[in-house]
Amino acid sequence: MTLSLLADKCKSMHQLKQIHAQMIVSSRIDDHFAASRLLSFCALSSSGYLPYAINLFNKIENPNQFMWNTLIRAQASNKNPDEAISLYVNMRRIGFAPSEHTFPFVLKACASLRSLNCCKQVHTHVLKSGLDLDLHVVNGLVRSYSVSSDLNNARRLFDRFTNKNLTIWTTMICGYAQNFFANEALLLFDQMISEGFEPNSVTLASVLSACAQSGCLELGEKVHVFIRTRGLEMGVILGTALVHMYAKSGAISRAKELFDSMPERNIASWNTMICGLASYGHAEEAFNLFRKLEKEQIAPNDITFVGVLSACRHAGLADDGREIFGSMKRLYGVEPKIEHYGCMVDLLGRSGEVKEAEELMKGMVWKPDEVMLGALLGACKSHGNTEVAERVVKQMIDLEPNNHGVYVVLSNLYAEAGRWEDFTRLRKVMKEGNLKKTPGWSLVDDVV
Repeated sequence: MTLSLLADKCKSMHQLKQIHAQMIVSSRIDDHFAASRLLSFCALSSSGYLPYAINLFNKIENPNQFMWNTLIRAQASNKNPDEAISLYVNMRRIGFAPSEHTFPFVLKACASLRSLNCCKQVHTHVLKSGLDLDLHVVNGLVRSYSVSSDLNNARRLFDRFTNKNLTIWTTMICGYAQNFFANEALLLFDQMISEGFEPNSVTLASVLSACAQSGCLELGEKVHVFIRTRGLEMGVILGTALVHMYAKSGAISRAKELFDSMPERNIASWNTMICGLASYGHAEEAFNLFRKLEKEQIAPNDITFVGVLSACRHAGLADDGREIFGSMKRLYGVEPKIEHYGCMVDLLGRSGEVKEAEELMKGMVWKPDEVMLGALLGACKSHGNTEVAERVVKQMIDLEPNNHGVYVVLSNLYAEAGRWEDFTRLRKVMKEGNLKKTPGWSLVDDVV
């Protein structure tokens, strides 16, 4: 018992290994209670080491349900949640029945994997186990279905469950908001209030996200008043949600005021403000805010770079854009994605560096999409570059064979350049192929 208590008080893996050695020497390791304390520290403690926990578990003869649940819980929160599913399958295979403590962790793994098929199979096991009325299990199912985009099943479970608490209301509202069903989220929030439930900061953050999606500034302002009158703490999550709501609704000055007053900010807060400023044409402010982030030594992520590169694009800051794009991997270890390349291609194209934009696009590991090609074609049109336009049009036709509008853009470029033979040839191709611009189609130069 003394060794077990010491295991609970461990501060490091070095200490735990010493206790583990003593348990082996004294033959206490075969005691399930003692082994479970070791396993719990290795698997769940911030000072633990999951591979050690797995090795320990594999050497325990006939691990009990607590041990299985402990390791499943740890794996569900790990970077490879599919390991939690495999562990659960192995547990069932040797005849261990899951409990109400098992399913929430298994369903957390399903949610992390966004696997609808996995969720449905676990749901079947829940029904067979007679745990379909357990609050924590049902909440796990609602969340797992929601993140797997099966809101019909999530809502069906939610409606059938009679003993609802604030947690399950919040899970369902959050599911709607995360899947961009803003109106449904707001209606459910109204229903929750009418049934006498007092929302917490997590609920309100989801409601504010729905307000941002629907552009419902008036309701968002009411939520803000509710937060103030209830004296709720303006933590990072709630503060960021408010900044996001105001920024998405176009109330940039309100968003900036709130952002500046936040006592604590994380990278999501900075991203929300930078992207909000960039989206509404406050490019210089967004760029300056990024520089401030760097000075405060906050590590930007891929979303930060999308925001600041968009700001550079709108402000025509080609040199700054090049410098920031180059620093992504070199200074911050952030691998550029297609969104970052898209911003740079558009930025360089707008700045007249059409060939440089094309070369950058060629260097990608991905094939350019129609948005990036459209931006480059728009740049070709603005700067009269028919050479690059010809190549871009070919790629766009390969992607969208029925997009005949690009032929119109190219023929107009030929006409503006006085290349009448090419103009006539292309018009003849269009006529013979019965190709004409689709009514209502237009090339958008300013791709967001």
